[in-house]
Amino acid sequence: MDYPFTPDGSLFALFLASFLSATLLPGGSELVLFAVVRQHPNQAAAALVLATVGNTLGGMSTYLLARLLPQRELPPRLATVQRYGSAALFFSWAPAVGDALCAAAGWLRLNWAASMAWMALGKFVRYVVVAAGAGLI
Repeated sequence: MDYPFTPDGSLFALFLASFLSATLLPGGSELVLFAVVRQHPNQAAAALVLATVGNTLGGMSTYLLARLLPQRELPPRLATVQRYGSAALFFSWAPAVGDALCAAAGWLRLNWAASMAWMALGKFVRYVVVAAGAGLI
């Protein structure tokens, strides 16, 4: 099946879907990535980078919003995130808990650079698995 998007249009749509799906808005960027790499296999590397960057920036927007909230007593559920620190954000790609991890890291005021690095690593690994499922890696 041919999709009506040019390679550049597909990459832009992937970046946008990746960003939005990492915010508190519902959505999934994995299917968009799968479609882009199947339709434009020569764009696989760019697609992996843009999906990772978009998804990481979306996660960091949740981190930033939570960082703006006033801190009060540590809720018991955040103790685990505090114990593992920024490394917990490796799992920020996971459905249902990913957004919460990003918000928890911001609220706990974990180091933003380390948080972004762990977040990006986890999201990149997830997208590599998706691209491999599309038969391109």
